[in-house]
Amino acid sequence: MNSRIQKKGSCLNLSKEPRCMTCSLSSLCLPLSLNLEDIDQLDSIIKRRQPLKKGEHLFRQGDSFDSVYAVRSGSLKNYIMTNDGEEQITNFHLPSELIGLDAIDCASYPVSAKALETTTVCEIPFFRLQELSNELPDLRRQIFSCMSKELRDDKQMMLLLSKKNAEERVATLLTNLSARFRRRGYSQYTFRLPMSRNEIGNYLGLAVETVSRVFTRFQSKQIIAVNGKEIHITNRQELLEVADLNDYDIETGKKLVAS
Repeated sequence: MNSRIQKKGSCLNLSKEPRCMTCSLSSLCLPLSLNLEDIDQLDSIIKRRQPLKKGEHLFRQGDSFDSVYAVRSGSLKNYIMTNDGEEQITNFHLPSELIGLDAIDCASYPVSAKALETTTVCEIPFFRLQELSNELPDLRRQIFSCMSKELRDDKQMMLLLSKKNAEERVATLLTNLSARFRRRGYSQYTFRLPMSRNEIGNYLGLAVETVSRVFTRFQSKQIIAVNGKEIHITNRQELLEVADLNDYDIETGKKLVAS
């Protein structure tokens, strides 16, 4: 069988299409220790999907699980439907991040994934990924690392919703997004929010009016400047203090040890 795929940051079987080695996200998606031959093997199993338009689903809760996906561009949200038939957002995904890992032990996806804007993804058939990860220990470690990060993020979200007030919740989300944009080579101070105020409130367990009031207070304190969906962090240190994250590494979620 011809093997020429891609990976979570690029994709495709056709030589004219982008591949992992030429993808700007490869340093985030790929284990740095993979050699060219290993990357070619990974390239051979990945499929590039047609772009999703805003509001389109990548998959729905209950769909049969057969692939995990890596975001190449754009953003998506995960959500579940409550018993009352309402949407509850559980996560937001940015470029280079994997979607679908929480379905590995299931026969179906436990959440839905919907595009927040025009979004492209790499599709990675899971049975092929399993086979390849058995041959490439570094790739297997990368998958475990991604799963570990998801577990850590879930725990942080539980803490966020159970212990923090409205200002702390919004500040934590903004600092988290700032760190994620920085990791992708973008500005950590100025970025566009792909989600609406209503979606932020849904995710953080706050009324949309509360979210708007917090943004207004942050602007009046000159912590941030807001222009539509564009956020400019003018006082990152104070934002960290409001989020109560001064003693934490935003990237890893680990408490810093005083030197």
